[in-house]
Amino acid sequence: MSAVYITHARIVLPDSVLEDSALLVEDGVIAAIEPAGAAGACEVDLQGQALLPGLIDLHCDAIEKEAEPRSRVLFPLDFAVAQVDRRNAAAGITTPFHALSFANNEWGVRNNDVAAGVARAVHAFRRQGLVDNRVHCRYEVTDPTAMPVLQALLEEGVVDLLSVMDHSPGQGQFKTLEAYLQYMMGNHAMSRGEAEEAARTKLQAREGAVSRVETLVGHARRLGVPTASHDDDSVQRVATMRNLGISMSEFPINLDTATAAVSCGLPTILGAPNVLRGRSQSGSMRAIDAVRAGVASCLCSDYQPSTLIAAAFAVAAQSDLTLPQAMALVTANPADACGLADRGRIAVGARADLVAATVVGQQPLVSRTWTAGRLVFSAHYPEVREPLLAKAAA
Repeated sequence: MSAVYITHARIVLPDSVLEDSALLVEDGVIAAIEPAGAAGACEVDLQGQALLPGLIDLHCDAIEKEAEPRSRVLFPLDFAVAQVDRRNAAAGITTPFHALSFANNEWGVRNNDVAAGVARAVHAFRRQGLVDNRVHCRYEVTDPTAMPVLQALLEEGVVDLLSVMDHSPGQGQFKTLEAYLQYMMGNHAMSRGEAEEAARTKLQAREGAVSRVETLVGHARRLGVPTASHDDDSVQRVATMRNLGISMSEFPINLDTATAAVSCGLPTILGAPNVLRGRSQSGSMRAIDAVRAGVASCLCSDYQPSTLIAAAFAVAAQSDLTLPQAMALVTANPADACGLADRGRIAVGARADLVAATVVGQQPLVSRTWTAGRLVFSAHYPEVREPLLAKAAA
């Protein structure tokens, strides 16, 4: 692999920003920051664009829409994985965790067998991918039939992150039965009768859920797989999940819950779409409020990869966080939460996952993406002299 010498870059380090600086990549890692020169290296002049660590997305279920773009219309899985890989490269996401829901026979891609097929397809594609594709398996605790499927995937080494979720009505994301019914009818083309039957089935299947979670989380922990809980809605729920061995809290419903999670050492994960839209789609707290309160550890793209970089810059503009602190929400913090010590920061010796970003029509957009020093995405935009978020404080 040839050396790459990136020049005239606005380099975002963990605690400062280097203006008009340079960086040298050799053999897939960052060899030097502000080197005196780089004889023989291929020079890339960023002309003042920002240079960031590659983004790490702990939760995005966009792959489900690639595999099933319309209800019960399934595409070939290898095709779907290849397309979402390209989307992530263009979004500057160098380590995506593709979130796959295991919820029995409720609908198409969330059928346990189909979801397992997608997980294996992602895992098999890793060596061919533009980015470092990983698998995030989401266990619906009201489904006992998913247990053996997930245990098999864990043993095969397919699972990189395991989360547990309870989408039964009356708690969590669906605070009322009607909210659940409207979601199932709108998002999954169910009739009202089908949605009502799904709700009854979920509520009945909650019996034994805690024991199943304890078994599955214990299995994951023995294999060194990080774990998360989904839609925690109370201090008590956080305590329960922490006692079961959960290591992260995804989409806490309110500030009290997020505060409780952070206080007991659980990093929180909030949605980038929530930041951009200024509100939650399900009526939960605004992610920017959690950021301002200091209880947002990570942002994830949730269902839209392109939102991750935009949300990080929006956080820097809408809060007291500096640009390095805002970028940590989508780089260093997710890396730390999942034990990925080789990435997430621009530092000598780190894996050269890098993103160049520029401003186009007031929007921060990715112009280049490198994965382990390999250029995997490049786009040319008209030259923009305006610095990208001049707010960034050293």
